[in-house]
Amino acid sequence: MLTVYGIRQCDTCRKALRWLSARGTECQFHDLRRDGLDKTLLEDWLDSPFASQLVNRRSTTWRQLSDVQRQHDGKDLVKLILEYPTLIKRPVFVDDQVLAVGFKPSELEGL
Repeated sequence: MLTVYGIRQCDTCRKALRWLSARGTECQFHDLRRDGLDKTLLEDWLDSPFASQLVNRRSTTWRQLSDVQRQHDGKDLVKLILEYPTLIKRPVFVDDQVLAVGFKPSELEGL
């Protein structure tokens, strides 16, 4: 089953869920703030072809980080994202693997 990872208050996540519902696509929503994020799952995401898209460098959270924190990679990046889940670009669409990051209907049509 398709799982959509995001934050309930995020407008883009709500649009994506409405879009999926209108097309009759069943999905499960996982709220990153409320439900948290598994370290192993995050590491898998960062090893996927979508790794470069996962960190939202336009977010308020990103802008509030120190220059040192912005340079993190590898295990330090995992720790940073687990501490600040709002750093993840939302929503993340996952089946057995990451299918898409961010809501772009044209990209999701083919899936």
